[in-house]
Amino acid sequence: MISRELKKGSTEILILSLLEEQSRHGYELGKLIESRSEGVLKLNAASLYPILYRLEAQKWIKGSWEKPKGGRRRRCYSLTAAGKKMLLIQRKSWRSFVNAIEKVAGIRHAELD
Repeated sequence: MISRELKKGSTEILILSLLEEQSRHGYELGKLIESRSEGVLKLNAASLYPILYRLEAQKWIKGSWEKPKGGRRRRCYSLTAAGKKMLLIQRKSWRSFVNAIEKVAGIRHAELD
């Protein structure tokens, strides 16, 4: 079970990483996070969309409305140049954080299997 605080602190990097691959809409982001984490991480709309709005206000992502053929209109998000820079910073920060936790807690990769 992942604590809410830990999940809250990792959501930005997850969203930015998925948008680095390609533009996506909110529902797709939530489903990808859930499937790629094998169900460990689940984001409901009530927590996902405020984060998307905040990332957009920070100009790390850009949203635009799209209307697929035969479908309803949806907001798709893409990573901006500022978002790419922030993603790089966050990845370095997370790498340092995880290394520090492993050292302090005595976690080794072999123990996780």
